Amino acid sequence: MAPCHGSQQKFARASDLTHGYIAVAGAVCTAASRAIARHPGRVAGVVAAMLLGAGSLAIASLAPDAADLEVSQVVESVEPLPLQAQIDELADHALRLYRSDLTRSSDTADSLLKRLGINDPLAAAHLRSDNRARQALLGRAGRNVRVEASDDNRLLRLSARWSPDNDGTFKRLVVERTDKGFSTTVETAPLIATSRLVSGVIQSSLFAATDDARIPDPVAIQVAEVFSGDIDFHRALRKGDRFSIVYETLEGDGEPLRSGRVLSTEFVNNGKTFQAMWFQEPRQAGSSTAAPKGGYYTLDGESMRRSFLASPMEFSRVSSGFQMRLHPILKTWKAHLGVDYAAPTGTAVRSVGDGVVEFAGVQNGYGNVVVIAHRSQNTTLYAHLSRIDVRQGQRVDQSQVIGAVGSTGWVTGPHLHFEFRVKGVHHDPLTIAQNSEAVPVSPAGKAAFDRESRFARVQLAAAATIGQVTIE
Repeated sequence: MAPCHGSQQKFARASDLTHGYIAVAGAVCTAASRAIARHPGRVAGVVAAMLLGAGSLAIASLAPDAADLEVSQVVESVEPLPLQAQIDELADHALRLYRSDLTRSSDTADSLLKRLGINDPLAAAHLRSDNRARQALLGRAGRNVRVEASDDNRLLRLSARWSPDNDGTFKRLVVERTDKGFSTTVETAPLIATSRLVSGVIQSSLFAATDDARIPDPVAIQVAEVFSGDIDFHRALRKGDRFSIVYETLEGDGEPLRSGRVLSTEFVNNGKTFQAMWFQEPRQAGSSTAAPKGGYYTLDGESMRRSFLASPMEFSRVSSGFQMRLHPILKTWKAHLGVDYAAPTGTAVRSVGDGVVEFAGVQNGYGNVVVIAHRSQNTTLYAHLSRIDVRQGQRVDQSQVIGAVGSTGWVTGPHLHFEFRVKGVHHDPLTIAQNSEAVPVSPAGKAAFDRESRFARVQLAAAATIGQVTIE
């Protein structure tokens, strides 16, 4: 392409003109600076008068009008980079494939790897022969497994995490391909607790609502336990009741492994609001005693722990209440002086309060039975047990397991018969927990409690808002 000499000359003249304008502008600025230095007061007055009188200032452009400048086009040829080198580099690049899945109780080494997209007989043989890998993965349900594979579906790395014990740690299994075959390591690392905010609305039952909100069953059980003294979850739930929960999620390497403690919760039952939060009173300075046990309190500082639990099992169905009924074996109408809880054989039975075992053995129609004496001449009776885990004279604590549900004695199926007696007189067990006394936060822990309760209110309000957005 031939050079444009005329255009170059015009560009040169435009450049010279621009340089001239710049020089003039520099001289004006220098003179203005000297004037300001000599007469600062007068200059300030002149500027102020101009601003007040004129209202605005305009600055004229010293550059030539762009419309008067000629435009030239420059065309250059560009050589593309060689494509073959790029193709060869891509061909040499090894792809890494990542997949994850949950283990199943029926898993074998071959079925697990096949579900993860791995086609590697050597890897399957290693999982079968390595004791640590076999015990961690095969026949273990619900463990999250992640694999890294080559582009031909050979195993490069397998990792799995799980938390077997409630000790604040988790296990990490790593199976990795090396030049000498596969290596296996098992490590222990601390769990990291994070908070999750959830809410839901009752349509039929508590567990149906928590399932819809993807809330783990252990969290739902904790909520039922917290409010068991105030809400009869067997008979008092209403459609439209709602709840908000803030609970711990325990994570390993950023992966949720299990649910933890309910930190705070709110339940609206038949228009009445109940709130609770977990709080552990701080140890007093200089005290050599163990730290106080934590527990649940209302947000106003009243303990949710009552002298007696509402139920001798964590969560179950009342099959027969404290009322007149047709006896299932004698076929006669008779007062039922306790409450029957339907549950599978082997379900743990716990003491509803602190006390001493008064009787542990067999009594006629009761079958295997445990009687516990509490203070104020109160006694509780647990009948038809499949096994007894305590002995006469033994001291037991509230919530301590004393036996298991069974079908011994005069029964038609496995269940627990539970009685509550005050000075030998039978009372409805479902009303005892609601009438037992509660203990407030101590004066020493009140300041710390007030700080945590304010934060709990904020979190519960946020959890309720999340639920409303989801429902809408």
